[in-house]
Amino acid sequence: MRAHAARTDALTAGRRQRAARGETHPVDDFLYTYYSYKPSLLRRWHPGRDVALDDAADAPHAAWRWYRAEGGVVGADTDAFLAEKRPLVRAIRGILAGALGRTASYGCFGMHEWAMVYRDRDTRHPVPLRLGAEGTDAVVEAHDVRCTHIDAFRFFTPDAVPRNRFAPTRETQPQMEQPGCLHAGMDLYKWAVKLGPLVPGELTLDAFELARDIRELDMRASPYDLTGWGYSAVPVETPEGKAAYVAAQREFTARAQPIRAALLARIG
Repeated sequence: MRAHAARTDALTAGRRQRAARGETHPVDDFLYTYYSYKPSLLRRWHPGRDVALDDAADAPHAAWRWYRAEGGVVGADTDAFLAEKRPLVRAIRGILAGALGRTASYGCFGMHEWAMVYRDRDTRHPVPLRLGAEGTDAVVEAHDVRCTHIDAFRFFTPDAVPRNRFAPTRETQPQMEQPGCLHAGMDLYKWAVKLGPLVPGELTLDAFELARDIRELDMRASPYDLTGWGYSAVPVETPEGKAAYVAAQREFTARAQPIRAALLARIG
């Protein structure tokens, strides 16, 4: 538990320091604002499903929801959690299993971020566009936009929606989720948190670190100019940028699939 707290504090130090100063960050803050999980929640350590803490009557877990204490032994009350969260667990299982067994696709080149500002002069972040508004629109028009993730697609501008090859919905997410998708990889952090006491702390932090690294690529490959924040661009409008993006996608897929499988194992 102490090791988990120390690792969490190191991972969230930037966010906590900025929050104390009232500052924001266009890349790192995403994991805390979009997913709405505070560092204090991430700091809470769970031993995981089917792991009992012996001689633990004084452990904080004894008072936590979805835990059971019998004598001096404390562990997750898996049956109670699964019974109460049955619809959520069923949905997560479908999404995880679908992506785990599906072949990764690497042809999107991060166009989802570009489609979110297509023909829209009000950008989502207070950061200038690297190619300007007209240059950004031209990149979208020159590409086959093929976003498969509903939580990226739902932020497309109205003019960008019909340009997407797919029309993902919440209902079709289990059928469309694929392991090469950056957002699907980031969401593993969300699923780990939602599965609460069933997921061991180290697995949740592995998912958080993966999401943090993916988010960096997501924004480096976006139309935004982040040089002022210390990020070099991955220019996906060029052949070299596309190659770098796909190489990174493949690395993230290799990291994500074991985490995905481990999460799925916790819910059967």
